[in-house]
Amino acid sequence: MQQRCKPPGRRTLPVIIPALFLVLPLFLPFLPVKTAIHHAYSRPYAAETPDPGLRDMIGQMLLVGFGPGTEVTDRLYSDITEHNLGGVILFAYNVDGPASLRQLTRDIQRDADTPIFIAIDQEGGRVARLNEKTGYSNTLSAEALGEQDSEQATRDQAALMAGWLRDGGINLNLAPVVDVNVNPESPAIGGLDRSFSDDPEVVASHASWFIDEFQQRGILTALKHFPGHGSADRDSHLGFTDISETWLEKELEPYMELIAQGYSGMIMPGHLYHEDIDPDHPATLSPAYLTDMIRNQLGFEGVIISDGMFMRAIQDHYGFFESVKMAINAGMDILLYSANVHDGEPLVPQIVDFVEEQVNAGTIERQTIEASYARIMQMKDEHLPTSASELAGAAEVPEDFNLASYPNPFNPATTISFELPRPEQVSLSVYDIQGRLVAELANGVLGSGRHSFAFDASRLSSGVYVYRLIAGDRHLARKMMLVK
Repeated sequence: MQQRCKPPGRRTLPVIIPALFLVLPLFLPFLPVKTAIHHAYSRPYAAETPDPGLRDMIGQMLLVGFGPGTEVTDRLYSDITEHNLGGVILFAYNVDGPASLRQLTRDIQRDADTPIFIAIDQEGGRVARLNEKTGYSNTLSAEALGEQDSEQATRDQAALMAGWLRDGGINLNLAPVVDVNVNPESPAIGGLDRSFSDDPEVVASHASWFIDEFQQRGILTALKHFPGHGSADRDSHLGFTDISETWLEKELEPYMELIAQGYSGMIMPGHLYHEDIDPDHPATLSPAYLTDMIRNQLGFEGVIISDGMFMRAIQDHYGFFESVKMAINAGMDILLYSANVHDGEPLVPQIVDFVEEQVNAGTIERQTIEASYARIMQMKDEHLPTSASELAGAAEVPEDFNLASYPNPFNPATTISFELPRPEQVSLSVYDIQGRLVAELANGVLGSGRHSFAFDASRLSSGVYVYRLIAGDRHLARKMMLVK
């Protein structure tokens, strides 16, 4: 199919897509396609009086790659410690076996004020960063698993890969692909064996088994590529990808089914253009897809993450800074970049400065940033292993302490109790979700028997806290929830 890009000035009337949606909201004001906009980073984007709260929220909306290499670079360290970077994506060139990977992810999390999404593409088959070359083993493609159509086979492979990610400190898998295999020759999907099936029910079933195995091991997932890349005859990595004449309504069915089941991970839109959904913009930059379809029609309340923003489908037509503004205004929560450098300069501060300027100028609403930040932080609070929660899983757990808090959840106070079988040197401390000490309730020798300590959190924010008991050489930790 010939590449098409709508010229400025063309308007398309709203159309009705039957069956799955009664009416797609196409009554959007006309916005012309933008040409690439180039800014020199030397331009001062930030406001004269910086807003640390706003800047921290913007930092959480970025997920970037780095390297190549298997160590934290100075630039990545700066992104994390100075700009509150929200996430990192790892590629094969960042992995040199299980031990190296685990050390890398520990180093990434170590100095972060907020737990970091550490992501990877581990679909299985050709798109699997953990493979025989990087110290693991090769895996089956989604197509091969779909052809077997065995729940156990799909679960077994997902469990294997989820274990690798868990042991390696990775907490987000940018998978599964829920694209329906409409076109087996599609260069980005069918041609790479990335789709489970041409039957949306089969796709949804295998995806649900895949997701469940990752969830059981504490790994978040991301459905991709909304609204469906399986019919495309072009690869959005390489340029403008128009699915107007090939896309089928059934490509939405896996999303509808999984969301109806209570899916709690992320959704990744593709850089896909359909003239009947939005005549001017691809999904990544379009509120018709992100807000109207994903949020309002499908009822998805979780995090929406972009596909790689450096892909040519975006950069060739919209440019670096304009695409940032358009994606955020469309409803994108996290912007993904394969590297943390742009035009030879650090990428993260460029975007943080630019978005801060746009908020101050009124071209991006602050409440838009706040809403994305809230969704991101809710997901992190609920799902991510943190330095504090790792305390709960890393230490020996004796059976004779009976450590507990009541009430839990609580507001604003609770009582933490435990039992000692004999006199011990005891420390009882409380940590926030980032692993920072917020209270020391006991530190000294206590006799055998039951002990109780009041914990007053009236000055603390709502969230998850961890209380840790050390008695001699034994450790025990529990979580509690402050709800205000």
